[in-house]
Amino acid sequence: MKANITIDEAKTLLHKYIKEEFLLNHSRETEVIMRGLAKHFKEDEDFWGITGLLHDLDMDDIGTDIQKHGERTCQILEQEGYEIPKMFDAIKSHTEALGHLGIKRKNKLDFALSAAENITGIIYAYVLMRPDKTIDGVKTKSITKKIKDKTFASNVNREAINDIEKTGLSRGEFIEIALDSMKSIAEEIGM
Repeated sequence: MKANITIDEAKTLLHKYIKEEFLLNHSRETEVIMRGLAKHFKEDEDFWGITGLLHDLDMDDIGTDIQKHGERTCQILEQEGYEIPKMFDAIKSHTEALGHLGIKRKNKLDFALSAAENITGIIYAYVLMRPDKTIDGVKTKSITKKIKDKTFASNVNREAINDIEKTGLSRGEFIEIALDSMKSIAEEIGM
């Protein structure tokens, strides 16, 4: 078993297991936000980015059986020859709100992954409602307002976003990092 994974290996696995463009974009968005957060926290940008890229690797596989989400991603990675406990813990704990695995988020990586993957939904929905459908010019305060509006993108877990503060980062700083990160790949993700 390999205890490490390269970005090229991660991208190959992503495209092997995920076919939906929406999920590919969501994975890439989560990756760049995680890289931005790792840079802020002076953590390993590649490790954090790859964790974000692969966090939903099981979504095409599990279909509607969300009870397997997270655990199935780790099984896939194990089948592919990887054993990366810190990454696996973050991937499993990002589903904490679902309650099915009983695994709690406990460190910066865990809270960052959960917040990063959820903020993408708010930002994506906000961009879709803009007349120009682009992320260019989107402000932190606009996203903050949409987080407070529980009817907007109602399936997004606001608690996971707000829990970024458990890392010592304010929600506003987090949103700014998330927006800057997603803006850096706007053309790639069609925003």
